[in-house]
Amino acid sequence: MIILKNTKKTTRVILVLILCCLAATFQSCKKKRSEMAAILFKRTHNTVFKDIDPDEFTAFFKRELAREKSAMGNPQLITKHYNQNDYEPDFVLYHLWNGDLQAMIDKYHTANEHGLDPKLFQPDQLSALMAKFYDQNAIKTPGDAYKYMAQLEILAANSLINYSSVLQYGLISPRKIYSRYFIKTQRPDSISINKVFSVEDMRAYLDSIQPKDAQYLALQKAYLDGYKAPKLSKEETRRILLVNMERLRWRNKPTENKYVYVNIPDFHLDVIDSGKSILGMKVCVGEGRNKNYLNSLENYNDTCKTDNPFPHETPLLSSVIHSVQVNPIWNIPKSIATKEIVIEAAKDPYYLANRNINVYKNDKLVEDPETIDWSKVTKENSEYEFKQQPGADNSLGKIKFLFENRSSVYLHDTPAKDAFSYSMRAVSHGCVRLEKPLDLAHTLFRDTVKYNLIAKDMEEDDPTSEDIALRPRVPVYITYVTCWADSTGKLQFRRDVYGLDIVLYDHLKKYLPAE
Repeated sequence: MIILKNTKKTTRVILVLILCCLAATFQSCKKKRSEMAAILFKRTHNTVFKDIDPDEFTAFFKRELAREKSAMGNPQLITKHYNQNDYEPDFVLYHLWNGDLQAMIDKYHTANEHGLDPKLFQPDQLSALMAKFYDQNAIKTPGDAYKYMAQLEILAANSLINYSSVLQYGLISPRKIYSRYFIKTQRPDSISINKVFSVEDMRAYLDSIQPKDAQYLALQKAYLDGYKAPKLSKEETRRILLVNMERLRWRNKPTENKYVYVNIPDFHLDVIDSGKSILGMKVCVGEGRNKNYLNSLENYNDTCKTDNPFPHETPLLSSVIHSVQVNPIWNIPKSIATKEIVIEAAKDPYYLANRNINVYKNDKLVEDPETIDWSKVTKENSEYEFKQQPGADNSLGKIKFLFENRSSVYLHDTPAKDAFSYSMRAVSHGCVRLEKPLDLAHTLFRDTVKYNLIAKDMEEDDPTSEDIALRPRVPVYITYVTCWADSTGKLQFRRDVYGLDIVLYDHLKKYLPAE
């Protein structure tokens, strides 16, 4: 260890070292920037580029970045990159001459293979600007050079960022168009966006970002082949394929090995393990605004364009099942209590007792609820809370599966089995009713002491409520998909019970290729 005793001398040494480092960095930058003219002249053989001044270009480039701000998808990140990299035009210097920009243009022209309008990525504008660098008469002054260099650089960077983001994350952010969307969904960030500036092999990069998911490729093939689904028009089939391709570009897919998957339009639940369904069953979901299927993707009115869900629609969410409650107590939501329970109690004073529903006021049990004049109780003046005790009539059945979510929904059993025979099963108040709840418990808990306890408790004649933790916890996804390829490769189509296809299509249509 070297100890410098002279404080003043030490300070001078440190200052000299710092200045040397700064000088070396400055010289390196100056050298790099001074090579700009040589590189451009060598490539174009246009003597105008001999006279360009890097500092003058930087000043022009800064102004152009500010002027084009509104036309850029990520102006702050793009500007920050160039600011941190001495305003060096990477795309012009290192991607124009080796065919990389042409590879970008060629790939943009094939965007219609993804149901996207190639014009989104401005390939024709890129081609026109590129041509100027190969035309001896197009750039006659340093001012021309600065203008076209800046325009080409900004357009190339912005178009590649947009193209990369769309293919890897989708065009539309589901959180921005759906009011009840609570699925973890990754969106482009500074790390993913800045990757485009460090691309060395452009062709390999463009190939790497193409969607490769088997489901996506199946829908894409059907779209390109002009497939027409049975009982649907060709145009409606096309639109269904387009919205579901967009959904598949969203980064919201399960990454876990085992999870519970509920698809609302299919009214179906699967437990997926290692990519395969190990349990499937019918479910009932929340009542939807389009339950009568009066609106379709081909025919809908203006009121359908914005997500305006029915109060009972099941939310789209991702969470983790942490426990079950066997023989649950149903804490009846106030909305259901005032719209249904109170009305029935007003008709029949013994309705509450017959349904095993306890009434509470100020957290105290009401001993004689049949003496209350329920016809005078409204949503505004109600002081009561209602809890249905465990039993055969309990609306939650014998078991409910619990997971954290902001909508207070869960998976549960039901005494109302008839609805599972319906083709349209959007009939609940928002929770997901299970056709085979004990089978789900067995699949999650396996052959364990806990499962045996669950099965025993569900058969009790005098049931008591009991919470049982699930270890390990199992993820649950409640999602919305109206077209997919099944295990045989056949395309399955489901009707748009919540109108979410319509909402997505209406936001998406301005980005689609001309028909």
